[in-house]
Amino acid sequence: MTDTLTLPMPTDADDRVLLHGMRWNDYESVLDQIGERHIFVTYDGRNLEIMSPSPEHDNASELLSVVVRILAEELHVPLRGLGSTTFRQEDLEKGLEPDKCFYTKNEAKIRGKKRLDLRRDPPPDLAIEVEITQRLLDREQIYAALGVPELWRYDGRKLRVFVLVRGKYRDRDRSRTFPGVPLELIERWLRHSLTMDEATWALEVRAYVCRNRKRLALQ
Repeated sequence: MTDTLTLPMPTDADDRVLLHGMRWNDYESVLDQIGERHIFVTYDGRNLEIMSPSPEHDNASELLSVVVRILAEELHVPLRGLGSTTFRQEDLEKGLEPDKCFYTKNEAKIRGKKRLDLRRDPPPDLAIEVEITQRLLDREQIYAALGVPELWRYDGRKLRVFVLVRGKYRDRDRSRTFPGVPLELIERWLRHSLTMDEATWALEVRAYVCRNRKRLALQ
């Protein structure tokens, strides 16, 4: 692939384009061409997926981000959100943008930094993957290669939490970041969000956390 080649782009929400036989230079060229557009690019060392997220996809990731922020604020967990920042590492030939990502345990290590280099800086402590539409590439193995300790995967109904153990993700019934918060509670909040505007919903979530702070703060 060369810089003069016209890049095929997704045309509809949740549309995906898959390119085979891509090199690292091709991946970087694609990122340059896409620029600041809200498009996700996944690279696994050989193949490259380009995806344009739907409103349903983005709404789910935004709601989960609100939940994480409320929990962190009310349970006094350090937090730095980096949204859908591109994380890539050339020596691993891997790269992607999470739907949302956060630093918690390692927040102090990246505080104030305008650019991150995964050769020196830690990866996010928590990444969120919304899977309303199935991705064409195995993003889980890319997160594992980059060393992201905790991964939330949400398909629009069920939330699953995975923790990195010796290079592989293991399914867990509680988040490592918020061990006192049942996953069923977060799922219930997300369902409830469909019945009201987001601001009112967020206030209700926060009020619940405040009322039950002692129980939810269990470590």
